[in-house]
Amino acid sequence: MSRIRQHAHGARRVATAGIAATTATLLAAALAPAAHADGRPAPATAIARAASALVAHATSLGLSSAQDTSVRDVIVDKDGTQHVRYDRTYRRLPVLGGDFVVHLAPGGSYRGADRATRGTLSLASVTPKLPAPKAADLAVNALRAANLGETLKQVTAKPQLVVDALHGAPRLAWRTDAAGRDSLGNPVARTVLTDALTGAQIDAWDSIETATGDGRSLYSGTVPLETTGSGSSYQLKDPTRGNTYTGDAAGKTDLCILGICLSRAPATLFTDTDNHWGTGTTADRASAAVDAQYGTNSTWDYYKNVHGRNGIAGDGKGSYNRVHYGSNYNNAFWDDSCFCMTYGDGDGTQLGPLVALDVAGHEMTHGVTSKTAKLTYSGESGGLNEATSDILGTMVEWYADNPSDPGDYLIGEKIVRPGFGKPALRFMDKPSKDGNSADYWSSSVGNLDVHYSSGVANHFAYLLAEGSGAKTVNGVSYDSPTADGSTLTGIGRDKVGKIWYRALTVYMTSSTNYAGARTATLNAAKDLYGAGSTEYNAVAATWNAVNVH
Repeated sequence: MSRIRQHAHGARRVATAGIAATTATLLAAALAPAAHADGRPAPATAIARAASALVAHATSLGLSSAQDTSVRDVIVDKDGTQHVRYDRTYRRLPVLGGDFVVHLAPGGSYRGADRATRGTLSLASVTPKLPAPKAADLAVNALRAANLGETLKQVTAKPQLVVDALHGAPRLAWRTDAAGRDSLGNPVARTVLTDALTGAQIDAWDSIETATGDGRSLYSGTVPLETTGSGSSYQLKDPTRGNTYTGDAAGKTDLCILGICLSRAPATLFTDTDNHWGTGTTADRASAAVDAQYGTNSTWDYYKNVHGRNGIAGDGKGSYNRVHYGSNYNNAFWDDSCFCMTYGDGDGTQLGPLVALDVAGHEMTHGVTSKTAKLTYSGESGGLNEATSDILGTMVEWYADNPSDPGDYLIGEKIVRPGFGKPALRFMDKPSKDGNSADYWSSSVGNLDVHYSSGVANHFAYLLAEGSGAKTVNGVSYDSPTADGSTLTGIGRDKVGKIWYRALTVYMTSSTNYAGARTATLNAAKDLYGAGSTEYNAVAATWNAVNVH
């Protein structure tokens, strides 16, 4: 298939006696070869043949002397069939819904046409009653309304007078492209269509170009990515998820003293020319970026589709990622002050790049906790803070249902290397398998590091979802004990995720301890499933099983 694009090329006016082709088009047709080497008609030949078809079929195409046409695209199939796509203007104004495609047989005969709209194109006047500055103001207001809660900067609006044939009877309209930048410097844009006579809004849509690409990740295989077109390349920025994006920290680190950051590592936005990102190996810096962006996307989708939460802060605003932070950095972290995720590459001996899916879900859940219960990061509340990230980060992994990184109750199993000495960072079925975490509550559990006191809640979540004893879940073997020797039957991880999320966002506070978490989750279970329900009773029994009474 041969394809060319001819924007604003080959303009033709429909006259009462036929089509008057422009000199430029005729000259191009005369100088261009009539056919490809394989015998197919050349695009210029197709354009010339289509011009003749416009004359012969002007009435069925809705063409009149008030209209001009211009070729937008030409496709010549392998068998020589030609398809010439046109835009049209009315009294020199662009017509939305005026486009059509002319189809020609290999020999050039007319086969038919497809039109965007079929109504008669006629207006009493092309003089607007609504002035352009007023249309611009209305579009800016629409842009701000679509980005509610954001402080927009560098806002501009460019109205263009058009004929709208897409929304019913043709009418005169202002098409205004409003654009600006959000607080992170990311572009936002909206196209607003306004009736040029009455000032009523006809339609509006986001106008940052979205493209669907794919990436070869380190841990999750080849994954789909929504990206942003920018000229002839693409940016690793997702306008469908609040403009979340991923940048390269280039081995640099933040300089922060007593919580005040004097300088920050960069987040140089990843770009690509063909919208196919990474190679699945660390040799390509974009591979880790693919994992990070995919983790952000999966976390966003989990919270939105399962819990109805629109973004980390619930305001539709996207976060951003920095990968390749520092040198051999064995950590990843969420930072509220930049509303961003940061990933180290690991030292290669104990840990690899820390961009695995459950790590992403874990760290971004810290952002959700910060915007909701804001659990203090010390003592038992600190353990609950960490456990919340383990529990809901695990739910993100299950939700993603990725065959290259299937759901499990192991934390960080993809990033550990032989030098770490264990197959995962943490184990939810029996947390003490990591050598430090607590399986059950005791009066001293609050004295542990928060990554170890979290074990009590992690154990609770596993038992509540899957039950006690030995079993294999999704190909992984578990054997979960109980403090009181009870035998538990799980209620399923989906219900556990919903109970924990409601407890976090509705009942927990900054000082919630394990006893308070028991109360909060019982209240959540009562709200969701009813007092005395199977789920409510299971929550109570499972807290007993980890010695929280």
